[in-house]
Amino acid sequence: MAGEEQQQVPKADVLEKQPCPICRESTLTLTERETEVPYFGKLAMFSMSCTSCKFHKADVETAEPQEPAKYTFEISSEEDLKVRVIKSSQATVKIPHITTITPGPVSQGYVSNIEGILNRVKHEIEMLKESEDDEEVKQKAKNMLKKLQRIMWGQEKQKIIIEDPSGNSAIISERATKEKMKGIPGKAE
Repeated sequence: MAGEEQQQVPKADVLEKQPCPICRESTLTLTERETEVPYFGKLAMFSMSCTSCKFHKADVETAEPQEPAKYTFEISSEEDLKVRVIKSSQATVKIPHITTITPGPVSQGYVSNIEGILNRVKHEIEMLKESEDDEEVKQKAKNMLKKLQRIMWGQEKQKIIIEDPSGNSAIISERATKEKMKGIPGKAE
């Protein structure tokens, strides 16, 4: 795709040798990059990485303030795996009957696609399956992995929901539905 090859990677602002909030060594690198996401707008991508203790934190934030939003998308084919996803560290990702990824202190923000999210979930389930002693839990994990594979092959439909009180997340597709989030703690309706 010639258009993508010509697109330049935005220059990043980098601060090196910063004190790490975890190990306190001056081996933390802070990176900030602005990028334009088609059909979404300007996005700031931030990350912190420590070479001493391997601490890493990443997040995304829109340039313009956004309303809290809920996106729903139905995965129904292999082609849907390419749909662009922006997930902030404050977002909750729900894959009904499989898992819910909740925000918290170690939650990461990223720009990916449906396949990237499913691969993250697949990796977590595989790690659980390998570390589990209970045969019943291992079998449930095995069944979930089979279900994920059927979804990724386009053999089974699956909804994915992203709820973000900060409004910094999105599923970029004409088929994605966007709604205002209801019942946000600390926000009057």
